[in-house]
Amino acid sequence: MQPTPFTPWTWRDPALAGSTTDPAGVESVDETGRVGVDLVGFKVEATDGHIGSIDQASYDVGSAYLVVDTGPWIFGRKVLLPAGTVQTIDHDERKVYVDRTKEQIKSSPEYDKETFETPEYRDQVGDYYTGNYRDFPR
Repeated sequence: MQPTPFTPWTWRDPALAGSTTDPAGVESVDETGRVGVDLVGFKVEATDGHIGSIDQASYDVGSAYLVVDTGPWIFGRKVLLPAGTVQTIDHDERKVYVDRTKEQIKSSPEYDKETFETPEYRDQVGDYYTGNYRDFPR
C-alpha cells in the first residue's frame, strides 16, 4: 500500500479520512457562511512541545493555513503552517497538534505579512514542508 502523498495546503484530520471538510468541526456558521469553529487563539503544540497560539487561520479548500504567533519562543516571530501539518485538534483543550518538531518549525521560511499570500512564498513554504515531510514522515 502506497503512503498518502503529503499535500501541504489541505487539512489531514484522520477523523475525516477521505473528506475535504474543514477540521474545525460543524458547530457554528460565521458571517461569511463558513461552517466550523474559529481556531484563532487555540494553542499550538509541536511533537516536542508548545510553540505558540494561532493568530490567523484560513479554511480555503486546497490552500488552508495557520499563522502562529510564537511569542518569546522565537523572539516574537510568526510562522506560517500549512494545514497539512495539522495532526489533530482538541476542541476541549483549545489546542492544535502539528506533526513537526519545534526545530523544523523554527527553521521554516521567514513569515512576512506583506507577501505570505503570494504564490512564490506559498510555493517556498509548501516545498519546505513537503521536503520536510518526505525526509521525516510522521
